[in-house]
Amino acid sequence: MTKDCLLIIDDEQDLRNGLKRMLSRRFEALEILTAADAESGLAVIEKFAIDLVLLDIKMPGMSGIEMLEQLGRTAPWLTTIMMTGHGSIEIAVEAIKLGAYDFITKPFDKEDLCRLISKGIERKRLIQENIRLKQQVGDMGSRTEFVGQSEPMRAFLGQLRTVARSNYTTLVRGSSGTGKELTARALHSLSGRHDKPLVMVNCPAIPEHLLESELFGHVRGAFTGADYDRIGLFGEADGGTICLDEVADIPITVQSKLLRVLQEQEIMPLGGGITKKIDVRVIALTNLDLEEMIRERTFREDLFYRLNVVTLRTPSLDEIVDDIPLLVNNFTVQVCKELELPERRFSLRAVNALMQRQWPGNVRELQNIVRRAVMFSTTDVIDIAELQFLEVPLHKSTNYSDTHALDGDDQIIEYKAAKEQAVDDFTMKYIVRLLQATKGNVSHGADVSGVSRTALQKIMRRYNINGADYRV
Repeated sequence: MTKDCLLIIDDEQDLRNGLKRMLSRRFEALEILTAADAESGLAVIEKFAIDLVLLDIKMPGMSGIEMLEQLGRTAPWLTTIMMTGHGSIEIAVEAIKLGAYDFITKPFDKEDLCRLISKGIERKRLIQENIRLKQQVGDMGSRTEFVGQSEPMRAFLGQLRTVARSNYTTLVRGSSGTGKELTARALHSLSGRHDKPLVMVNCPAIPEHLLESELFGHVRGAFTGADYDRIGLFGEADGGTICLDEVADIPITVQSKLLRVLQEQEIMPLGGGITKKIDVRVIALTNLDLEEMIRERTFREDLFYRLNVVTLRTPSLDEIVDDIPLLVNNFTVQVCKELELPERRFSLRAVNALMQRQWPGNVRELQNIVRRAVMFSTTDVIDIAELQFLEVPLHKSTNYSDTHALDGDDQIIEYKAAKEQAVDDFTMKYIVRLLQATKGNVSHGADVSGVSRTALQKIMRRYNINGADYRV
């Protein structure tokens, strides 16, 4: 296994050597290189495969901030941790806005530093895994838009690749907002039919009296207004793929016609007496319980089995919570491009909060929240305060007046977790209100709250709150 590589850049030789000795003992699998200044560090990065950079802010020549800006242009995948003295906290916060992963103040607390290094390595591996997964899923370039590396998502994508290689009729099931239409497009794009038509049909959008004609075509004079022959959507998809979105909404009167098409692979235009052979792969999408509809006699059982040759079930967002950081980053980049905004990013604290809440609307709901947050953001970093301003609930719904920490199906969550959640909620709201009242004046806020200025700054750093955001 290839070793991860850390580069320490600091103009103090004793500090470099001391850090290298200490970190080498704590991280045996970590290769550690050093550089005395930014220029030398850039040369090392060009020559070696560096994964993590520990970068001092104040150095002779090019400063750490200047180097960070250059790395943002030339090596944006690098995980950079800034080192700074106690008097340079504001500069360190500025570094975070420029893309640094985190910062640590001198003199170091060894455990804090080691924890940051561990998280930095984990982040690097997450980025690599996401790149690997995209390459694995998209053997044919950018034909899919799935983002994720959680176990449920890996399993789903593996099934998707396997199913895509076949021509079997496929039923895609899943809750609203889980990417069923995206799945259909990926199945077509990764199939041998990718250079043939993909016809998407929104079944509920077509009036019942027109659906048969739209799907299978008609001949001139078949009904009032049929002034010319129409090939139909199945005919347009010949050689390619047709996707029947919300297939459960097809009227029972049309279901029998669809069944014949699936059985015989031929269509008969409305008003015509001659059938036409077609070669079409059918993908059907639904979020409804088809088995229940069969019992209620609103969906044909024989049609169900024709559609259900192969089934793919799209995972809900609650099943792939670990993919939320990747999804948030992906959506943020998309929205910034759409709105032509400078680069934005969510704070680690905000992402963690999004991971703690429930998602009845699944990935689509997350995407909409990211869109709103980016649209209304006034800074480069979107934190919890801005999510709260948008009235985004940040925790799983809990009825404390009744069960005091119920999670899911009436299962009591651990006391420690419930307590930490409650303390975090209180602390976050208190600090935001405090800074709003004092207009971002940390010294005044410390006097009002009875907390020392140093302690207040530490709390603000923990929750990624910047006093400057509240100044008039």
